[in-house]
Amino acid sequence: MDGTNRSVVSEFVFLGLSNSWTIQLFLLLFSCVFYVASLLGNVLIVLTVTSDPQLQSPMYFLLGNLSVIDLIFCSSTAPKMIYDLFRRHKTISFGGCITQIFFIHAVGGTEMLLLIAMAFDRYVAICKPLHYMTIMSPQRCILILVASWIIGFIHSVTQLIFVVDLPFCGPNELDSFFCDLPRFIKLACVDTYTLGFMVTANSGFISVASFLILITSYIFILVTVQKKSLGSLHKALSTLSAHVMVVVLFFGPLIFFYMWPFPTSHMDKFLAIFDAVITPFLNPVIYTLRNKEMKVAMRRVFTQFISYNKIS
Repeated sequence: MDGTNRSVVSEFVFLGLSNSWTIQLFLLLFSCVFYVASLLGNVLIVLTVTSDPQLQSPMYFLLGNLSVIDLIFCSSTAPKMIYDLFRRHKTISFGGCITQIFFIHAVGGTEMLLLIAMAFDRYVAICKPLHYMTIMSPQRCILILVASWIIGFIHSVTQLIFVVDLPFCGPNELDSFFCDLPRFIKLACVDTYTLGFMVTANSGFISVASFLILITSYIFILVTVQKKSLGSLHKALSTLSAHVMVVVLFFGPLIFFYMWPFPTSHMDKFLAIFDAVITPFLNPVIYTLRNKEMKVAMRRVFTQFISYNKIS
C-alpha cells in the first residue's frame, strides 16, 4: 500500500478512562502513586543487584533484568496516561501510536521469555543444585537475556509489518488510554477481520503457551522435589510461590485481552491499568518480601547510601 491514504489520519484520539473529573482525579493520584512506586522499587532492585557482591548469582541477574523490563514496560504507557488525565483532548500522533505498540509487544514478549528463563533457573537450582553454576553460567545467562530481547523484538516487528501501512481515513478514536493493536487495526479503512484474528491469535497463543509452560514447569519441580523429602517440598513451595504470583499477575490480563470471547470496555480498561502500573509495582514487592537475602542486601545498600551522604 502507498503512504498517501495513511497520512489522512495523522493522530488518534484517546477516549480515556472516564468522563467524570472526580474519577479522573482519583485515577491521577492512584496512577501517580503506583507509577512512582514502580519506578523506585524496580530501580532499587537493579541498584541492589548490581552493587551488592553477595547477589552476583544467575537468579539475581535475571531478577535485575526483569526489573529493567518492568521499568520500560510501565514507562511505555503510564506517563502518557497520567499526562492525558490533565487534558480534555487526549491525542497521540500516528508515529507515537506505532512506537507505543512496538515497545508494548517487544518488552512484553521479552518478559515472557525471561519469566520462562527464571523458571528454568529455579528448576536447576532446586533439582540439580550440584550442577547449578555449570548449567547457569554467566555466559549462558547473557545468552538467554540477548535471545529474549531478540525474540521479543522479532515478535513485535512481525506484527507491525502487517499493520503499519494500513490506510486510515477516519474515524480516529481509540476507546482506551494507550495504543493497543486490536483497537488500532479496527480503525483501518479496509476489512481487517483476518488480520485482526491473526494478531489476536498470535499474541493470545504466545501468552497461553508461555503461561502453560511456566505452570507445568513449576508443577514438575514440585513433583520432583516431593520424591526427595517433605522438607525440600516446603522450601520449594516457599521459593516458587513468589514466581507463581508474578506469572499469574503478568499473564492474567494478557490472556483476558486476547482470549476472552466477550470483551468489555470497562474490564479491559481496568486490567490495562492493572497491567500498566500495578503489576510492575507488585513484582519488586513480591520478590523482596519473599526473599530474605534481597531484603538484607537492600538494607546494606541503603545503609551505605546514608553513610556516603553523611561523609559528603
